[in-house]
Amino acid sequence: MRQETFQFGEFFETKKPQPPKGYQGLSGFHKYWGKKPIEAYEFLITHLTNKNDVVLEPFLGSGLVARKCLDLNRKFIGFDINPLSIELTKLYLLPPKQNELRKALSEIHSSLKDEINSLYGLSNGKNASHYLWDQEKLSKVWIKEGNKRLEIEPTKQDLKNIIHSKPYESTQIRQPNFFDNSRINAKSSLKLSDLFSPRALRLIDLLLELSSQYDDNMNRAIRMILTASVGQMSKMVFAVSKRGKTKGVVTDKIEVGSWVIGYWRPAIYFEVNAWNCFENKANKLIKALNDIDDLPSSQLAQSIPQLFHDDCNSFLQCGDSEKWLLKIPSQSIKLVLTDPPHGDRIPYLELSELWNCLLGYQADYHNELVVSNAKERGKTIEKYNQKLAQILAESIRVLVDNGVLAVMFNARKKAHWDSLHTLDESEEVLYVGCYPMEYSAGSVVQDNRIGGLKYDYVLIYIKNAHKKARQEIVNHFCEIPGWLSEYPNKEPS
Repeated sequence: MRQETFQFGEFFETKKPQPPKGYQGLSGFHKYWGKKPIEAYEFLITHLTNKNDVVLEPFLGSGLVARKCLDLNRKFIGFDINPLSIELTKLYLLPPKQNELRKALSEIHSSLKDEINSLYGLSNGKNASHYLWDQEKLSKVWIKEGNKRLEIEPTKQDLKNIIHSKPYESTQIRQPNFFDNSRINAKSSLKLSDLFSPRALRLIDLLLELSSQYDDNMNRAIRMILTASVGQMSKMVFAVSKRGKTKGVVTDKIEVGSWVIGYWRPAIYFEVNAWNCFENKANKLIKALNDIDDLPSSQLAQSIPQLFHDDCNSFLQCGDSEKWLLKIPSQSIKLVLTDPPHGDRIPYLELSELWNCLLGYQADYHNELVVSNAKERGKTIEKYNQKLAQILAESIRVLVDNGVLAVMFNARKKAHWDSLHTLDESEEVLYVGCYPMEYSAGSVVQDNRIGGLKYDYVLIYIKNAHKKARQEIVNHFCEIPGWLSEYPNKEPS
């Protein structure tokens, strides 16, 4: 499978990446931690591969790169240790038709209508849309009137029903397995009842029960809608108050915030009608699917050999990428496009535990590549560097000659870059340079680590490149604004 001729993508005349437009359509559907703008993936895939070439992502993440490969007629292999990542990617590759999803959601609403009214109904015949709690004391109740929210005065019976709702033990969701990690406000003692009201847990259970009545693709779509909306159903939705302080014009208006990061439970928070949360995300997915209904679904391979030899165009596997890379033939991948966990920036599995416990999956914390503030996990920078170095070495092995390894990376300290020494010391790959990658939107998860570089950088390596290939890629990539022929500053002040 050794590649002797030199050829980059059909669209290599484009000089620079397109600015990110923001998370729209499928990209904006799910709040997967640390997702990157789809424009960054598209630029690399179109410039560095041709139709039917194989693209590999050892850290699949949000799954957006898999969908983009499908759209551009490339084959794709993706691994991730996070079960949620695989399920989300399958939704993007095997989406239901929007009219069929709309029909299923209508059926679900009809089945749950009486239960929703029982959980959130008020004496005035309306359903509450929001409860504002202050230190577990009910402060306000809102209802929806068209596109407006109106505050109402609850009756004594309403207050009794709201405040004294009976405890509820979920029958569908396993208890979460958290670690003591102050960075994400997690405690090993946290339980579902700490994070959700009995009303929300009851409705989540009912949604999970009803989703199982549909075929695999529809069941997955409903469950992904639920994971996308479950944070907003929780006690972690903070209340925004006193806007305008920086401009000297403070307002008394209280606005609904969102689930921001980790498991912080603010003293003043909104409990949002769980059905409304689910319905809002469902409508967002329906709208996104409306734009891709005419595109073919992926043909998922059941094995790596099947991907290479049959008409299948995607292979996904939940598991440790260090182990799964060993199963890929040498000299078989045109582009390794990877966005590995950046040291201690985002503890993906810990942040995804809420989603995975809802789906009934147990995460493999032992083999996760990460530096975690949860000391009990023993996830040190030394272990991180060792594991990532091995993964990058295997990524080099599977590349064809003149194939490219593009690594999206950002870390606070030089020690976090040491895993790249494998690439520096390799006689097979040459570091060409790097360029800054803009985000589609700001992120507390990405930006709250002091000393982090302003951008992620896309580092470009080429394998066994002959002179023409090396010069071609340098000539084109050096046109990108911010291009560096050396590494970015590894030790920010």
